[in-house]
Amino acid sequence: MFSPAPQEKTPTALAPTKGPVPYGELILLGYNGSLSPTGEKGRRRSRFALCRRAKANGVKPSVVHASCTPQAAKAISNKDQHSISYTLSRAQTVVVEYTHDGSTDMFQVGRSTEGPIDLVVTDTVPGGSQGPASRLSIQSTISRFACRIICQRNPPYTARIYAAGFDSSKNIFLGEKAAKWRTPDGQMDGLTTNGVLVMHPHHGFTQDSGPGLWREISVCGSVFTLRETRSAQHRGKMLEAESQELVDGSLIDLCGATLLWRTAEGLAGTPTVKHLEALRQELNAGRPQCPVGFNTLAFPSLRRSEVLDDKRPWAYLRCGHVHGYHGWAGPGGGGPEAAGGEAKEEWECPMCRARGSYVPLWLGCEAGFYVDAAAPTHAFSPCGHVCSEKTAAYWSQIPLPHGTHTFHTACPFCALPLLAERGGYVRLIFQGPLD
Repeated sequence: MFSPAPQEKTPTALAPTKGPVPYGELILLGYNGSLSPTGEKGRRRSRFALCRRAKANGVKPSVVHASCTPQAAKAISNKDQHSISYTLSRAQTVVVEYTHDGSTDMFQVGRSTEGPIDLVVTDTVPGGSQGPASRLSIQSTISRFACRIICQRNPPYTARIYAAGFDSSKNIFLGEKAAKWRTPDGQMDGLTTNGVLVMHPHHGFTQDSGPGLWREISVCGSVFTLRETRSAQHRGKMLEAESQELVDGSLIDLCGATLLWRTAEGLAGTPTVKHLEALRQELNAGRPQCPVGFNTLAFPSLRRSEVLDDKRPWAYLRCGHVHGYHGWAGPGGGGPEAAGGEAKEEWECPMCRARGSYVPLWLGCEAGFYVDAAAPTHAFSPCGHVCSEKTAAYWSQIPLPHGTHTFHTACPFCALPLLAERGGYVRLIFQGPLD
């Protein structure tokens, strides 16, 4: 079955002895624990839990029709029959029938809100904005039926990813212009327009993890090097030694949104929301003070994490000195808000005279992005999202796809590109109470 992820993930909640068996979770990068301040509903969420369904719905390839025969036409028109159509020319279409597979469950991800899509994903707007740009589906580069994930119903619950998903008629159509080819064993395969890219990290998703290489996944699950651009007609080199099997920490890019795959086992060792709240309270218990105004600073509760109140800490990201908000920090006074809060503006730290951006600090609330359970001591630049040192170091070295052929590092909590200076993050320097 498919169900929303719980707010807290503990080893008890993930145990397979009670409730649905969990396969893992998909977490959208760029959202700090929620798509909106009012919460999440339905299939449009920042986090999706994949669990064993009450009845298997997986499919596997069976009969291949090499031409437009009556049998092929019947397979396409039959809404109870899954099929993939490869249009080679106006006169020839190869149709591959798919049959039921009782050993697997299938989950589909895409921009479409139609029934077959379990996880509805729209383009991520850097900075966490949910403005008009996120609603212009016409301009989206994410496919309506972007990809499908097939999970084994029995241990070790292996999850494999494939490009493209079946529509409401249970069909996948690769048009004449799509990259497609016949495999050595006589089967068909192809790539979707903007492709489905996957990166498996080295050494899993831990403190010792490092970035892997981005690959493209085909409709049949084969692995390829990247095309010259996302929509190029020629595929990359096939890598037979590599697998489309997802591992803890695998990243899936749909050309407009990137998802992090966390296994049930990996989540069992991840800090919970309750743990992050305890770290916040411990940080506030130290009564950090503004070295200028001498007022006590405090991070608001996770539920109010996006509220910009008077006690929220601010920081100069060039040096890491933490202050309360003061409006005279910038050139000519007026503060960052007077200049639109842009990170490009330079503000002078009254403690060390270092000049750089001056921003409010925001706790990283999405526990699934953390590689350890250490205290929040570092902040990403230029956004000011705060997390552990190891977590900041990990994400600052992960190249995320950007546009059709470039990559950049970005904050996982808001998707803003990181500044190259000092590796994209800074150690925070808090001043304790004078008494």
